[in-house]
Formats: sequence, structure tokens, C-alpha cells
Amino acid sequence: MSKLSDAQRAKVERNRQRALLLRQSRLTSRPYPERETKSDKSFEVASSSNNVLGGSKIIDTGAGFLLEETPEEDSSAPVKVVHEPGPVLGGDPFRCEDCGKGFQNSYLYKHFDHPVCDDCRESDEKHALITKTDAKQEFLLKDADFDRREPLLKFIVRKNPHNPRWGDMKLYLRLQVEKRALNIWGSEEEIEEAREKRQQNKEKMKQKKFDKKVKELRKAVRSSLWTKDTSSHEHSFGSEIYDEETDMYSKTCTSCEHTVKYEKM
Repeated sequence: MSKLSDAQRAKVERNRQRALLLRQSRLTSRPYPERETKSDKSFEVASSSNNVLGGSKIIDTGAGFLLEETPEEDSSAPVKVVHEPGPVLGGDPFRCEDCGKGFQNSYLYKHFDHPVCDDCRESDEKHALITKTDAKQEFLLKDADFDRREPLLKFIVRKNPHNPRWGDMKLYLRLQVEKRALNIWGSEEEIEEAREKRQQNKEKMKQKKFDKKVKELRKAVRSSLWTKDTSSHEHSFGSEIYDEETDMYSKTCTSCEHTVKYEKM
């Protein structure tokens, strides 16, 4: 077979480039080819340009790879915007419990239904928040006192500052938690008395666990030091004694005080 000359190779290259340009122009003018079927197969093979997956069309470029075309969103569609309720016009509907001034809305009233304005909240530390865990330990409350007892205490949810992957924290208004504790226990003195009693029981349980561990440790030490006497013992009985009432004889070992009773025929 003769080799191609330089002119022949140049002609072949021009024909190849022209074929590629024609194919590219056809794809540009008709990016979605017609649906095709093959009669020699039992199933229908369709052009990938008509396939829709998840709201997007898949285009077969014919070059060994697929293009995914996502339809553009209709910018004329109405967008639903949620607005928070604005302030009430024509006066202040609420009055602050601390300063007595009127206000239309505040952080404490919005989240905890506590009628205190933002100025008093920022200037006073008594409106602090407390976590549910700390509130249960400090005021001796149970989960039912927060979640089931009416009226339910309101709270806000925040990420744990120590580790965001831990569970979210529930923050309650400390004033409302104190009020709930007084309703349950009756007075601050009873809360303090119950707290001291609980602390004493906790110390007793701790002391009991400590004594148990010490006892187990002593038993382990004694068992490791004690050795069993495996030597055999031979009794050395003294003189026999006769009991007239039972008509029995007995004799006792002089070293271990073991007594043997018997009768004579």
C-alpha cells in the first residue's frame, strides 16, 4: 500500500474539518432531534433530548456525552413574601410593668408574653434567660412543670454554644420560672429546705457508695492475705464421760474441743 502524499493528507484533513462543521451546524439548528425507533428490538429507543428528569431535559449531543438543560424559572410568577405584623397605629396598646410607659412591641412580649419594654430589658439584669437544665436543678422542677402544667411556659430555642452538634437549648425567662416554682412549692423557704434535704440525701448516697467500695477493698485485701490451713488434724480425746440419764458416753478433744457421743453395747 502506497503512502499518501502531503497534498492528499491535506485534502483528507480539510474534508474532516468540513464534516465536523456541518455536524455542528446541524446540532445548533436542531438541538432536539426527532424520536427514533428500531424495528429489530422489542423496546423503543428514544432520543435523550426528549427525556425529562427532575424537571430538566437531557440532550444527546451525539459526541458520546449528554447535556442537562434546566428550565429557567418563570420570573413573572408571583413570589409569596411573609411579613411580620406591624405595630398598631393610634397609640401604645401595651404598658411596661417596670417603667409604666406604653409600647407597641418588645422582645420579651413577643417571645414570652411578658409586658416589659426593650429599654427596661436592656437596662435590667432581672430579665435574664435560663436553660431548662439549670432551672430544674436550681428550682427543683420537673419536665411536666414546664411542658404540661398550665399555663405552659414559653421559651426560645438556641444552638448550644459549646458544641453546635449537640441538642438545641431551650431558654426560659427566669422571672416566669421563679413564679412557677413559687406556685408549686409555696414559698422560697420551702424551696431552700427541699434543696438542702436533697443535697443531704445526695451526700448520704455518695458516702454509702464510698463505704461500699472501702468494704469491698478490705474484703479483697483480706482474701489475698488469708491462707487456708490444709494440714490434717488428729484429735486427742480425753477421758470418757458417762451420762446416766441418756445412757450415753462422750469424750472431748483437748485441742479443738470436738465432742463425740456414743453408746456401749
